[in-house]
Amino acid sequence: MSLRMVEIRNMPKDDRDKQLHELRSELMNEKGIASMGGQPNSPGRMRALKRQIARIETVMREEKIRGEM
Repeated sequence: MSLRMVEIRNMPKDDRDKQLHELRSELMNEKGIASMGGQPNSPGRMRALKRQIARIETVMREEKIRGEM
């Protein structure tokens, strides 16, 4: 499931934190499978997870900067 920036910005902070935690957990699971020599279920999934995490972190950083101004 790919979230757009608008959807992430409209999410409540608690939901965004929860989503970030779930994505990081899933990425760690995928990395674990890959490090043990296993074949990931979806080869592009790790890249997609990293992008989603970056999007959420970007929105959180923007809000932090806006709060400091």
